[in-house]
Amino acid sequence: MPTSNVVLSQHQHEFVESLVESGRYQNASEVLRDGVRLLERGEVEHTVKIAVLRDVVQTGWSDLSSGRYDDIADENLDDFIGQLGARAARSRSAG
Repeated sequence: MPTSNVVLSQHQHEFVESLVESGRYQNASEVLRDGVRLLERGEVEHTVKIAVLRDVVQTGWSDLSSGRYDDIADENLDDFIGQLGARAARSRSAG
């Protein structure tokens, strides 16, 4: 297994040491490997979220281009958003 030198701040060093001393990890390498795994998972989730957002944006632009949208007057916007929230809540509780 390759060895890497890592420079930690005093706070980070103390945190790693406290995790090892607590018995949760056997050594600092385990702590850092677990941290890297969390970062990897976060990167994958971030990539998926960005892909979903891009798809949703593309759908939105397509709907706009095709005239599939509701034009809401400014004075009705708060009510319209409230209705959307209520619909989303119902849909979430049903699913």
